Amino acid sequence: MMKNSFTFRLLLLTSAILLVGTLSMNAGNVYTLNSPNGKIKVEIGTDKHLSYLIIHQEDTLLAKSEIGLTLHSGFTLGENPVVVKSKKKTITENIVAPFYRFNRFTASCYELDLKLKGGFGILFRVYNEGVAYRFYTTHASEMTIKNELAEFNFSKDHAVYLPYSTNDQQPLAMAFQNIYDATTLSQAASKLAFLPVTIDYANGIKLTLLEADLENYPGMFVESQGNEHRLQGKFAPYPAKTDFYPWRQQEYVTKAEDFIARTSGPRSYPWRILAITEKDTEMPVNNLVYALASPNRIGDYSWIKTGKVAWDWWNDWNLKGVPFKAGINMDTYKYYIDFAARNDIEYIILDEGWYNPKSGDMLTVIPELDLTELISYGKNKGVDIVLWTVFNVLDSQLEAACEKYAQMGIKGFKVDFLDRDDQKAVEMVYRIAEATARHHLILDLHGTHKPAGLNRTWPNVLNFEGVHGLEQMKWSPESVDQMKYDVTIPFIRQAAGPMDYTQGAMRNATRNNYRPVNSEPMSQGTRCHQLALYVVLDSPLNMLCDSPTAYLHEKECTEFIAAIPTVWDETRILGGRLGEYIVTARRKGSTWYVG
Repeated sequence: MMKNSFTFRLLLLTSAILLVGTLSMNAGNVYTLNSPNGKIKVEIGTDKHLSYLIIHQEDTLLAKSEIGLTLHSGFTLGENPVVVKSKKKTITENIVAPFYRFNRFTASCYELDLKLKGGFGILFRVYNEGVAYRFYTTHASEMTIKNELAEFNFSKDHAVYLPYSTNDQQPLAMAFQNIYDATTLSQAASKLAFLPVTIDYANGIKLTLLEADLENYPGMFVESQGNEHRLQGKFAPYPAKTDFYPWRQQEYVTKAEDFIARTSGPRSYPWRILAITEKDTEMPVNNLVYALASPNRIGDYSWIKTGKVAWDWWNDWNLKGVPFKAGINMDTYKYYIDFAARNDIEYIILDEGWYNPKSGDMLTVIPELDLTELISYGKNKGVDIVLWTVFNVLDSQLEAACEKYAQMGIKGFKVDFLDRDDQKAVEMVYRIAEATARHHLILDLHGTHKPAGLNRTWPNVLNFEGVHGLEQMKWSPESVDQMKYDVTIPFIRQAAGPMDYTQGAMRNATRNNYRPVNSEPMSQGTRCHQLALYVVLDSPLNMLCDSPTAYLHEKECTEFIAAIPTVWDETRILGGRLGEYIVTARRKGSTWYVG
């Protein structure tokens, strides 16, 4: 009897295995994967070319789209794929998230791993919040990747929000700062747009293109293919030669290779993320980028201090009614420290000018500043100092600069003017993140590409620019509608990660009164608009962009900004519509703040 029972169970198990195989074959080599709540379904095709499509309930959000990696040898992962092994599993991760919009959250998904003939494979994950896929290779030898195929095909002419490159001559060389062109797929300009990008299906559903775990690989742009209703992934080629702009010794690419990446050994490639939301209030709190990034590599991060920063550059070192000449000198920075100390502000920044930027030498401080004395002065008042520098300048003096300034008592760097996301630029960012973490230095990344989860992997990276922030109001024409932009970025850009928008202007203009004035800049919108941004935007290291003497005349505003946290236990979006308005509630301990 036991033998017959065992045989019966074995037959059932064999039948189940055959049934799964039959379903895949009958569907034309199509593998399906659903989200935990059953609303999202992905169909992965493995016939003539690797492809996928996404269905949300009954609607096709993404039509059949081909994906692949083309090697320099001519072989393409994705053409005539042969599945050697497929494996499904359930993943639930309880993520501790320091300095994030939540202090912890749970990410659950179903994963499909397709191991392909030739030493390649692809992972698909489907969350309730969207879909992600990444390639991996198991080769031990060096590989050169000529290109990546990343199609995003749509069956209809949907609305789309695209931030185009601001450099028409060299579109891959720019600071990833632009307002959004709200257009349609067919009407979009044929030019590169950087991520995140959002597609609006006009029924509440939106899909936002993002990426995560961008390491040793170029970032992704997209370009509209016009009437084809398609966005095509584009990637910066690998730099062959570089040179330096003389005024800051900023490195730039002068010649590119005919491939996008050079890599070796078994590895995974960046996650391509399609975040799916049913209502706009879900967009600012979509956690897929953070969830898919590599976990913390620092270990203990108790030494990291977040907070607010009294900042010099935006207000052009303008101090009024002081008995000294304001500028990059000891009296000015002591005044900034005094202001920060009176208002319990954690940091001041010494922005461009504390070393001679033309020299490319951040180890030599200008004669007008005694940095040791300034650090001591700040320490006695409970105010720490962050130093500005250029990415490649820091990289060229990395160990020496980290060791010197950490020993002196500097707490971190604001790193600027990367203006690229090719593989070598991305490698530089990781190199700087690792070295500064070893020396217990925080980072604020400016002039950089959008975040892709680096703040999870290296929690000392507190903030990123990659946003058309308030600094743009120093020179933007009157036609720019920054107020509309401010109720757009929480829904799109913020899904990628925190942003150093640098709010806090005390000179506030209506659209009719606004004009660009570099030395006495103003914001568009009300002063309350500026205050609300401190709650609405994710920003663990947050600037007070205006002059200390301007804040002295606005006591209520200054007290509000100084008291507001920069790191939160919980975030909720109480209401909002992309491009129109947002109401954000954040909790710190038992206290809620609403913006």
